[in-house]
Amino acid sequence: MRGDAVRKTLGILVLLLVVSLGFSDGVREWVKVPTAMTVFEGDMSPVVDATKSLKAVTATAAPSALTFQMSGASENDITDNVSLEVAGFPVKSIDVNVLPKTEVIPGGQSIGVKLNTEGVLVVGHHLIETEDGNISPGELAGIEVGDMITKIDDHEIQRMSQVGEFIQEAGDDKRKLTLEIKRDQQTFEKELTPIKAKGEHSYRMGLYIRDSAAGVGTLTFYDPETKKYGALGHVISDVDTQKPIVVHDGQIIRSSVTSIEKGSNGDPGEKLASLSNQRDVLGTIEKNSSFGIFGTLKEANLKNDILDKKMPIAHSTHVKEGPAKILTVVEGEEVEEYDIEIVSSVPQKQPATKGMVIKVTDPKLLEATGGIVQGMSGSPIIQDGKIIGAVTHVFVNDPTSGYGCHISWMLEEAGVTDHFSNTQGAKAS
Repeated sequence: MRGDAVRKTLGILVLLLVVSLGFSDGVREWVKVPTAMTVFEGDMSPVVDATKSLKAVTATAAPSALTFQMSGASENDITDNVSLEVAGFPVKSIDVNVLPKTEVIPGGQSIGVKLNTEGVLVVGHHLIETEDGNISPGELAGIEVGDMITKIDDHEIQRMSQVGEFIQEAGDDKRKLTLEIKRDQQTFEKELTPIKAKGEHSYRMGLYIRDSAAGVGTLTFYDPETKKYGALGHVISDVDTQKPIVVHDGQIIRSSVTSIEKGSNGDPGEKLASLSNQRDVLGTIEKNSSFGIFGTLKEANLKNDILDKKMPIAHSTHVKEGPAKILTVVEGEEVEEYDIEIVSSVPQKQPATKGMVIKVTDPKLLEATGGIVQGMSGSPIIQDGKIIGAVTHVFVNDPTSGYGCHISWMLEEAGVTDHFSNTQGAKAS
């Protein structure tokens, strides 16, 4: 009986000890310290920042007892190991992935965007009035909205102006057209017979088509060595089909903001802009992806007159909640700096477009625009002297807030670097 009582007492004491440890400041801070981190060459500050709170708690009991022991450093700076020791005893180990230092020049300039599609895009079906009723040959052939017509009778198609000639020729010859169609990741052929509308002499396919798109956005960054740039931070989709536009080629053009349609709850605002009088082409568009448009500048001397030097970039795991700034234009071509707040940020191991929630706090910008407006997409986000991302979307019911994407994924899409997709994010244990 006495032995049972002793065991029960010891069990209760152990339980109380475990529970008390769980509530102690030291244990809680120890758990918060990540077991894996990604840093850039020559900058271990994220590791130091991650252990500040643990050091503060430890210092209360044993001043200056927490030390850093580096081990496993390789010649190529691939992976280091940081061992945290208290009074000479190891308490935690952090695997540190060291990436080459990456710097680019931030943008903020307003740009006009002109995209030419790969082929012609089907944006709707058109019913043709005939003696036999209303018919759409394109719809009957199984051609869908969002399809891309890339060839007609084995001839490559790039412009809408090319299509009419083939339609008329096939109609006059009373034969079918063979269309090469791209739909999502598939390529296949469809046959279509052009018809005449009642009382008309020209033949039609019964399809609405488009070969280009245009808009206004903001330059995010460029690399002065390679002239590669990134802008917008989100994909350009066709206004009718809502599908991403497959780019054949395109241009970004210098533009000037002429006015702002201020945003309000339920009604996002918009930048209205005009292209430069000289239609000053700044560069080519070679890619339209989930993270924006990318290509090559004609010259690597584009200035925003605020931050025209190369700046380091921050990994998604280093972005902090709190104050930050964006660079954007609200009048003319003048790039200005405005205050925002990073409401939340998601450390990302794999590419994802909605990496941050941001909120405009600058009174001047709120007065001018109401918050985030269309055309502001791509505005670079700066925090602690580093480029951390770009503005991408506005919340329809709260124009002061919206999403941002992390800069690392835009850099990969631009071809500036390929170091990020396989890096580990921070994780606590």
